[in-house]
Amino acid sequence: MYAIAIHGGAGVISPKELTAALEKQYLQGLKDALDAGFKILEKGGSALDAVQAAVVLLEDNELFNAGKGSAFTSDETHELEASIMCGKRVDGGAACGLKNVKNPILLARAVLEESHHLFLNGQGAELFADERELEFVPKEYFYTEKKYKELKECQSNAGKNKGTVGAVAIDGEGNLAAATSTGGLTNKKFGRIGDSPILGAGTYANNTTCAVSCTGDGEYFIRCVAAYDVSALLEYKGMTLQNACQEVVMHKLKKLGGEGGLIAIDRQANIEMVFNGEGMYRGYQKQNHQAEVFIY
Repeated sequence: MYAIAIHGGAGVISPKELTAALEKQYLQGLKDALDAGFKILEKGGSALDAVQAAVVLLEDNELFNAGKGSAFTSDETHELEASIMCGKRVDGGAACGLKNVKNPILLARAVLEESHHLFLNGQGAELFADERELEFVPKEYFYTEKKYKELKECQSNAGKNKGTVGAVAIDGEGNLAAATSTGGLTNKKFGRIGDSPILGAGTYANNTTCAVSCTGDGEYFIRCVAAYDVSALLEYKGMTLQNACQEVVMHKLKKLGGEGGLIAIDRQANIEMVFNGEGMYRGYQKQNHQAEVFIY
């Protein structure tokens, strides 16, 4: 059975702030991304291509904190991050500190397929992207009034806004893949890097266990090596995917004070979408089933 799940960030908006019109826009954005990935699986395409396609749609949608709608740093710039992982090869590609690459997930995929390295940063990453003729955009492309307002709110009252997008999938050949992309933490300083581009922390895929994409307080997901921990609980403790996800999100992360969630899919196409905050933009679709999208 082939299947895909996506997320657009956890704990980023409370029910009282969400109008009916805005809720409709978010749900449609999730549905569009889900459709893009599922159509690839439906035509016999790979899980890698499916998660990439879904994340590209989310990066292009300014409602989500990735690509066009990325958060502002403390100096009013953008520093984007992304990673992708192939469960068949247990290999991946990642990039961070990106300022002008339109779709960071495409760069992460290029690193996976065309680089001898696994993780590229900053100017070097953008040079590699330019050599691969990936699309570049001016810094104004990433600007949205909503994200700029969030920056000013954070600077005035020490608030914290975050968000991520991601996808996990299994294809008709039983191969798993995961992808994650983000604009990072609003008002982040000193070149801060979150969990999203770190394999094992924010993204992980292994055909023998599962594929995972995380979202939330990145520092805590890094400390917990959260994405890999879900896989390890399956591999070494024989846990079900449901129990492993609950253990990581509802116990390990919460014990440290971390808020967020994750989506995961195992080799039997079981899907879990677990979060410990108010909500998480998310959705899934399985072979011969209708798509489902949720916020709370």
